[in-house]
Amino acid sequence: MKGFMATALLLASVVGAQESGPPLEEAAAPIQDNSFLIEEAYNQPAGVVQHISTFSVDRGSSSWAYTFTQEWPLFSQLHQLSYTLPLPRDEARFGTGFGDVALNYRYQVPMRGRPELAVAPRVSVLLPTGSVAKARGSGGAGFQANLPISAAISKSFVTHFNAGATYTPSAENSLGDKAATTGFNAGQSLIWLLRPELNLMLELAWESTEEILDGGSRDRSEGLLLAPGIRGAINFANGLQVVPGIAVPIGLGPSRGERSLFFYLSFEHPFTNSVRQEGK
Repeated sequence: MKGFMATALLLASVVGAQESGPPLEEAAAPIQDNSFLIEEAYNQPAGVVQHISTFSVDRGSSSWAYTFTQEWPLFSQLHQLSYTLPLPRDEARFGTGFGDVALNYRYQVPMRGRPELAVAPRVSVLLPTGSVAKARGSGGAGFQANLPISAAISKSFVTHFNAGATYTPSAENSLGDKAATTGFNAGQSLIWLLRPELNLMLELAWESTEEILDGGSRDRSEGLLLAPGIRGAINFANGLQVVPGIAVPIGLGPSRGERSLFFYLSFEHPFTNSVRQEGK
């Protein structure tokens, strides 16, 4: 499953741990953080910034992948800007170095009369900052779109759906061969609200990616992960919220036999004098 975990990490870190607006908070749990492999459709509220770290390591390997994401509301909760810095480590071949940086914009669609539902489409530019020779980058600028939809289906359960695509018009391999590549992703997560500050999670994430072969031909591969996980929130009187989490992605179908550990940690706090919403 080439490239699947890297993209899954990107999706997880790009959206990070996002809060909902007032309508959603009435219908969902105090934690409206991010599923680890699936985007949740909640933008940052005005005056609140988030710093998100993810770390993934495959079973039986000393290679790992770290990402750092920062999310900022743009004037209001309707608009959000963020960036993601990936730092993968290949112990066997290329060591540690930066991958392709992602710059992201999300729009929170107003859902008047539907407080249980949230929709927040995202568009991203993927900058070719990673080394192609060391298998850390695509070799060309890419464009990504994703549609997250979140729904509170009861007082105890919330579900999240994703569908998206990635297009790189001039990707390159380590031999210098170039071609346009496309990728697709879809997924679903189910969150069980055991307590206001403690959630059990189950995510299913699918991805189809293309790799450039010798001579510029392309090979498509797929990956499928099922990830049970848990997250909790620690709230402080000054408005700081810390959310640690852990998941165990398990490969299914074309990814059968894959196992990894996924760690998540976010820090969220006000950066203005805006009043922090109650119940978060």
